[in-house]
Amino acid sequence: MPVPRPIRSFVLRAGRITAGQERAWRELWPLYGIEAGPTPIDWLAVFGRVAPRWIEIGFGAGEVLGALAAANPQVDYLGIEVHRAGVGRLMLQAERDGLRNLRVLCQDAVDALRDRVPDATLAGVLIFFPDPWHKKRHHKRRLIEPQFIATLAGKLEKGGVLRLATDWQEYAEQMRSVCNAQPALRSLSADGGYVPRPEFRPETRFERRGLRLGHGVWDLAYVKS
Repeated sequence: MPVPRPIRSFVLRAGRITAGQERAWRELWPLYGIEAGPTPIDWLAVFGRVAPRWIEIGFGAGEVLGALAAANPQVDYLGIEVHRAGVGRLMLQAERDGLRNLRVLCQDAVDALRDRVPDATLAGVLIFFPDPWHKKRHHKRRLIEPQFIATLAGKLEKGGVLRLATDWQEYAEQMRSVCNAQPALRSLSADGGYVPRPEFRPETRFERRGLRLGHGVWDLAYVKS
């Protein structure tokens, strides 16, 4: 009997990749890339030191992750993204800024978080503007659902932080409901609601597009209790 294909939170599209991004894949991947696979990442082997570790899931063009890695050399960052153009762009930025505290993984975030990230090893996770899959029939594709958040909570160390943002209010409500229901997480909002935009988060192109369309922006923050 055939095994059903898993529902993915993304669709890979054959988008344009620049010559520079192609070069990044050829020349910079050995420095910044972590190969996809089923085994847990050895953080010490990857970064060569013990330091706080943060992950950004679905980093897009890498604006947030690149800025954070440049501003916080004492922290190690891993970006997870399935689109090759965005991965290439971030590697080019890392080369330009001489970043040594940044790595990238081109793999489905659900699989990567479950199989590659050791439990209780993350100081923080960022998920900014994931695909909202706004049509009701596509809601099953949304990344933020109870099992994923339960898995994510297990990867955070005690006191670790989860931050999310979206420009779709209905998805924001779903995010808030799912995260508030996870017993391992405590909202950093006194009423379990939204929080101000963190100062460290630069405005991404997805956010700017949403604002041009008249969308609001909703931020959420949780701590592993």
